[in-house]
Amino acid sequence: MRIYSWNVNGLRSVIRKSALQEFIDAEHPDILCLQETKAKPGQAVVDLPDYLEIWHSAERPGYSGTAVFTKFQPLSTSENFNTFPDINNSFTTEDCYGNPLIEGRIQTLEFQPFFLVNVYTPNSKRDLSRLKLRENVWDPAFLQYLRQLEAIKPVVVCGDFNAAHTPLDLARPKDNERSAGFTEEERQGIKNLISAGFVDTFRVFYPNIQRYTWWSHWSKCRERNIGWRIDYFFISNSLLPNLKSAEIYEHFHGSDHCPISIDLEF
Repeated sequence: MRIYSWNVNGLRSVIRKSALQEFIDAEHPDILCLQETKAKPGQAVVDLPDYLEIWHSAERPGYSGTAVFTKFQPLSTSENFNTFPDINNSFTTEDCYGNPLIEGRIQTLEFQPFFLVNVYTPNSKRDLSRLKLRENVWDPAFLQYLRQLEAIKPVVVCGDFNAAHTPLDLARPKDNERSAGFTEEERQGIKNLISAGFVDTFRVFYPNIQRYTWWSHWSKCRERNIGWRIDYFFISNSLLPNLKSAEIYEHFHGSDHCPISIDLEF
């Protein structure tokens, strides 16, 4: 089972550039998880007859949003933390940007062997104005959610986590020690996932290699490969025997992020 994740930074734009179809034709994903779709069903015409489309769009037009395209029929689907209403009900904190739970950021699909969670984590913002939400509300709630899912069956979670875990995960760590995406608080959120037993699949195969999944539009960063690895697949430790590969596809353009994947064998 080949599962892919891609922050497309505007699904309509990626379709217009023919980048999505080129990617599908080249890779033939079994499941494709998208983040930052910035569209609602019908606004982006996706011609993928072999796939079931599952959308979770933001209430705000042209903002955020996630979607999953799958060849496999899920047993169930849910949005946000709806599988466990106690987490949703406790998630009342809003900041100056509003409530993240109306921004289309989490999808969960249940398959026979595992839960698949597609996530677009809130950005802490350049001025770190959303960092406290990340540190005190979002990251703890999201980890609690994954743990509760894992108590039922193993979990695969993928998406844009908007944080580089270690200095190996960005080109210029010393220059970005207090930048959004590499603060101690955001890195701790990733550490907490790993401490809870979730495995960074890319590092299973590439423990010391420096590769990236996002590049700034400024100063030709992509051409110069000055990037960040902020897109991940994490899996429950119990799925490690099923993990056959994890990859980054830097050569696919169309977004400021590139696709990533894992291959699971059952």
